[in-house]
Amino acid sequence: MDTVIRAERAVIGGEIRSAAIGILRGLIRLVGRVDGQYRAASEVVLPSTAVLMPGLVDSHVHIDEPGTDWEGFATATAAAAAAGITTLVDMPLDSDPVTTSAAALAAKRAAAQGNCQVTVGYWGGVVPDNIDNLEELALAGVLGFKCFLADSGNPNFPPLRPAEFYRAMSRIAALGSVLLVHAESDHTLAQSPAARGCSYSSFLRSRPDAAEVDAVSLVLDAARATGARAHIVHVSSAQVLPLIAAAKRAGVAVTAETCPHYLTFAADDIPAGATEFAVCPPIRRGDNRQQLWTALSDGVLDMVVSDHSPCAPEAKGDGDFGRVFGGISSLQLGPRVVWTRARMRGFTLVDVCRWMAEAPAALAGLTDRGRIAVGTRADFCVFDPDAESVAHADALHHRHAITPYDGTTLRGAVLATWLGGRRVRAGTSESAELWPLSSLLGLDS
Repeated sequence: MDTVIRAERAVIGGEIRSAAIGILRGLIRLVGRVDGQYRAASEVVLPSTAVLMPGLVDSHVHIDEPGTDWEGFATATAAAAAAGITTLVDMPLDSDPVTTSAAALAAKRAAAQGNCQVTVGYWGGVVPDNIDNLEELALAGVLGFKCFLADSGNPNFPPLRPAEFYRAMSRIAALGSVLLVHAESDHTLAQSPAARGCSYSSFLRSRPDAAEVDAVSLVLDAARATGARAHIVHVSSAQVLPLIAAAKRAGVAVTAETCPHYLTFAADDIPAGATEFAVCPPIRRGDNRQQLWTALSDGVLDMVVSDHSPCAPEAKGDGDFGRVFGGISSLQLGPRVVWTRARMRGFTLVDVCRWMAEAPAALAGLTDRGRIAVGTRADFCVFDPDAESVAHADALHHRHAITPYDGTTLRGAVLATWLGGRRVRAGTSESAELWPLSSLLGLDS
């Protein structure tokens, strides 16, 4: 072995137990007894405070490069490494060009080259003009596709009308891929009052639960009709949960995610003018939040991802929710935020790893990561679950120091992040060569 890691506590096979992990050429080759005798070039014994977890996977991140100053590969992947996240999948929306063609994907990869501290993959975008050309993106290496059913906020990434969405789902089924859907109804939003002023309640009324219900109903109907895999991103409304649960029981190929901000904040508590909380769909009320936690426990919601959606400070407006760009910056904090709240509700790190490593990896088809098992990548997060500290926006690696978590006390600390069998740190990596981090088509490191 190149390295053996000994851990008194490790998340393996749905439980926390002691283990020795043997690594050779970036892969896990052995999961054995913690006190076993193994030949290795080096050995690492983790402190008793640590839990060895699989490297976390965030399948919903807006890196926004090339073409904007909102976020970049260097800053986003540094933040991920600091959070114990070893794989990101980038959304196709907020870069220039948007990732709706093979040429645009090539531009993304060029921007990422030499600037990534963790592994990065890509979703391809589906817009009305490229529905018949999705195979080009699939062959170029995207891990799946993303579309909107309402205005995305970017004129270069228009939404799909219902007939176009059905056609796109048919193409996705033929490709054997997956379509991630921003499920808010354009029709319902158009009939809702526009947000204005400093009151968060105005923003909440502008994006009602009905918008999610209408759009999720369309997604589920199309998945039934076409047999395509659908994934509903950033579920915020508990009113869609019975629809998703019924579809899953009926065998519809659908998965769904929620985000740390929906599990943490409540509309009732958001101060006037606090536009750093603006996100689409919106943060809803406290009773709604509890139902999202229950849906995670029941398996109706499959995973928790950041939807890290940063922007330049000026795009967050002057406290007027009618003039704000929606999006929450949280990549570096997400795992600790979720653990803080999950622990209070009786969940364990086994649950967190299922939601934030195994399920997102499976969504993206990355079956070689997201769990600790022989044959998987030696990507790890070494985590102290009992540590506690206060989050400060200006101490994060994100390009812009804006986050609603500023000043929040969080549980847990990332003691080390391992990528491909080597320890890495936010900002630097070990001098030894990283074993092949670009071996899977479509991923860059």
